[in-house]
Amino acid sequence: MTTLAPPPAPAREGRHRASTPPASRIRRLFTGAPEDPRWARPALWAILVLATALYAWNLTSITGNTFYDAAVYSGTKSWKAFFFGALDSGSFITVDKPPFALWVMGLSARVFGYGTWQLMLPMVAVGTGSVALLYRMVKRDFGVVAGTIAALTLTLTPITVAINRDTNPDPILVFLMLLGTAALLKAVRTGRLMPLVWSAVAIGFAFNTKMMQAYVVLPAFFLVYVWAARCGLGRRIRNLAVATVALVVSSAWWMVVVDLIPASSRPYIGGSTDNTVWDLVIGYNGFGRIFGASSSVGAQGNGASFGGTAGFYRMFNEIMGGQISWLIPFAAIALTGALVLRGRAPRTDARRAALMLWGGWFVLHYLTFSLAEGTFHPYYVTAMAPGIAALAGAGGVMLYRAFKEGSATWGWVLPGAVAVSAVWAVVLLRRASGSGTLYTVAEVVVALAGAAAVLGLVAGRFTRRRKLVGLAALTAIVALLAGPAAYSVSAATTASTNGTNPTAGPNTGGGMGGGMGGGPSGSKPGGSAPSGSGSTGGQSMGQPPSGTGGSSSGSGSGSNSSSSSNNSNSQSQSGRTAGGMGGEVSSAMVSYLKKHQDGATWLVAVATDQTASSIILESGQPVISMGGWSGSDNAMTLAKLKSLVKSGKLHYVVVSSNGGQSTNSEIATWVKKHGTAVSAYSGLYRLDASDVG
Repeated sequence: MTTLAPPPAPAREGRHRASTPPASRIRRLFTGAPEDPRWARPALWAILVLATALYAWNLTSITGNTFYDAAVYSGTKSWKAFFFGALDSGSFITVDKPPFALWVMGLSARVFGYGTWQLMLPMVAVGTGSVALLYRMVKRDFGVVAGTIAALTLTLTPITVAINRDTNPDPILVFLMLLGTAALLKAVRTGRLMPLVWSAVAIGFAFNTKMMQAYVVLPAFFLVYVWAARCGLGRRIRNLAVATVALVVSSAWWMVVVDLIPASSRPYIGGSTDNTVWDLVIGYNGFGRIFGASSSVGAQGNGASFGGTAGFYRMFNEIMGGQISWLIPFAAIALTGALVLRGRAPRTDARRAALMLWGGWFVLHYLTFSLAEGTFHPYYVTAMAPGIAALAGAGGVMLYRAFKEGSATWGWVLPGAVAVSAVWAVVLLRRASGSGTLYTVAEVVVALAGAAAVLGLVAGRFTRRRKLVGLAALTAIVALLAGPAAYSVSAATTASTNGTNPTAGPNTGGGMGGGMGGGPSGSKPGGSAPSGSGSTGGQSMGQPPSGTGGSSSGSGSGSNSSSSSNNSNSQSQSGRTAGGMGGEVSSAMVSYLKKHQDGATWLVAVATDQTASSIILESGQPVISMGGWSGSDNAMTLAKLKSLVKSGKLHYVVVSSNGGQSTNSEIATWVKKHGTAVSAYSGLYRLDASDVG
């Protein structure tokens, strides 16, 4: 196939752009470069439209992560809460991540108003933008076909579709990492300093999105630049030193500013053990994720409840397999073969440098996610998807060329890679058998197309019929992407796939499942619970003794659950309750609290972030989370509680005894002794200044 001919050698940076009039550059945005085949740009636009459709389909049904939704809402009410990433507009405690993703969603909500599509707009934009970025990078080094395959593969990665339909920070993380990659590859090609600095800045912003996860790719970045940059060794070392400074500054500025502010003047740092961002970076969101060493992480389980037991097989298990592993066998074979094919290229060879980068991206993420013993959610692996997609496109095209032109040995590598990956896709779809016609049809398509592709490649090889080989290659693409496409369609059309732990495809025991609490359903929180808000079982809080306040329970499934509260699926409460893992709080109680707030800054204090976030979204008022995400944060002390009550900033406390999500025992004892129980709502106590001795 002539479209698979090797791409022309890269032009020197800046020459072509400088000589191209602005009008021509705009026209080429829609028509493509003159040397591209006619189908190239329409195919790209079709992929981008497909990506947008998958990520934005039935937008109003998207629940989102209540935890982050509440923080975004609070940030629209208070610039202080906005800057710190506080859960509540009173800025009592922050979420357990840095705030850059919250800033992006918060600015959208401040401009357009608070609601589902306003929060989702940036996520859909960066999701589609990531596809376009990957296409551009892969196309530049490996040609139009490779770029198209990579873009389509990323678009149809199931977990990527699921997380791009959610308000977790991961889509923004991936986009920033890809921006850093694009700048790094430019720095490698040109040897110039500034692209390397901008690469470091992009990773720094990614750090301020999800902390240490942004650094997973850094070893590959450093290795590729040191090895392949078009400049002398001394200049490479100097440039890396300058870029490292830029990385440190862009990563640490927010952390340093926050930790320099007195604790009394800022919110408690959620997830930390000593109320510092530094501890959050190193512990909860750092080594704690890898080794499970953080006390806060330990309180949430060892990670097996969400993504399966840590080990090299984790990406292929019942939970993770359908989310990310479809093309891992093909990517691994393609990476190995492509590196061998470029083995004797010059040190500065751009294609080998790109292969090293994407291979490092894939391998580093695979090892990190597979072996992590701390809290691990399936949607984390969306960060691995660009590496797999790039290798599928770039490596696949290189194997195809070697298949057509190489020795007898290379004649079996491509058919073997297709066969192994197609068989694995059938295994994954067999796991989903009985879950719907969609998966059954996909299984048949994969089996038939995979067999036809392998036979066509082998037959074309021996008969030297190029058209047959080209047709077999197209059939192989269908075979390898039909399975992910089925899961992706499911993720886009099933509302329950998003929430606290979004996943794609049929339920395979992936932990918390859909959502643990509602997301925004209107322009701002109103008088009824957002759609999807609910509880995960445990003790009922704030329910009238007669039961008229409404209740429900959640049930969950997990492969190795450490507690039932960690594995519950959200249940619709029909506007009757607001709550999370900390238990249920009735809408009637929320109305009562708003009526009797009596000028207090905070509506109520509850045990955990999950309960607090749902009440914030329902009431529109700040709510104190005394124990953070897991209930184990030391955010609220008895002395602090007394001070808040005495100053009239807080009147109500909900006392919970729901296992690991219970209220601090010292606080619970004092509240029960000195507070006045509100008889209509179990667990609710009123406190006034006179109650503080």
